[in-house]
Amino acid sequence: MRYKVTRKQNNSSRCIVCGTDNKFSLNSRFYELENGELACNFRTEDWHQSYPGRTHGGMAAAILDELIGRAMCIDEPDCWGVTVELNLKYKKPVPTETNLTAVARVTRNSRKIFEGTGELLLPDGSVAVEASGKYMKMPVDKIAEGDFVEKEWYLLEEEADPKEIDLPEIKR
Repeated sequence: MRYKVTRKQNNSSRCIVCGTDNKFSLNSRFYELENGELACNFRTEDWHQSYPGRTHGGMAAAILDELIGRAMCIDEPDCWGVTVELNLKYKKPVPTETNLTAVARVTRNSRKIFEGTGELLLPDGSVAVEASGKYMKMPVDKIAEGDFVEKEWYLLEEEADPKEIDLPEIKR
C-alpha cells in the first residue's frame, strides 16, 4: 500500500544509524507517514556484514531500535526514547549492498514508557526481521551531553526525499 509522507525527521552527524558524517553509518532517512507509522530508507554496505553478503544481525537490531524509538516523535516531537527492552525475531537473511526499508509504530503509550513494533523489509516486501521494544521517555538534555541538538541534530532536506512510500501489508 502507498502512504503519503507527512514529515521527514532529523538526522544526526555521528550516529551509526542515521549519521551523515559517519562513514560506517547506515545513512538512514526517517519519514512520518499518514497512517501514523514511521518508515526509514537505508542502504547496507559490505562493511555491515557478518557472513559474506549478509548484514550483521546487530545492524538490523540497531536500525529497528532507532526506528521504534523515533516513532514516539510523531505524536510527541520533544520526546526521546531510551531503550529499556528490545526483542527481535530474525526470519530471513538481510543482504549487504542493498537499499532497504523498515517501518515501525507505537503500540502502547503511557506517561513515562512507550512500546512499539517494527519490521525490516526486503526489496520484495517480505519481512526479514521483526522487533518489539519498550522505551523510557526522556528529554534530550538528560541523554546527550553538550550542545547535541544545536550542533549535531538537523533536518536534511534532499531532492530524493519521497512524497510517498510503498509498504506491503504486514500481518501482525
